[in-house]
Amino acid sequence: MEARAVEQTAVFEAAELFARVEGILPAPESAHAIRVAIDEAMACKETGEAKDILFGLTGTGYFDLVAYQKFNDGQMSDYIPTDEDLARGFAGLPQVPGLG
Repeated sequence: MEARAVEQTAVFEAAELFARVEGILPAPESAHAIRVAIDEAMACKETGEAKDILFGLTGTGYFDLVAYQKFNDGQMSDYIPTDEDLARGFAGLPQVPGLG
């Protein structure tokens, strides 16, 4: 198992495809897994490799309709934070005694 980063617009493209094909509106966190599963399946199709692909479908997209609306209205961007952005964010977290 490995972690993968995917862009937001690609995630919501996969979510809409999944909703059209399966009739289930996935929550964005599940849609990330759906995007990677689709990418893996397409890679297998190109190489001819047979592979079992498993992903977790959790939650409901009904509470995330604002995000879907932004995607459909073209208002979603694929901002990828830099190391400096992450460092500023982590520096702003409170220090909790005993957690290092």
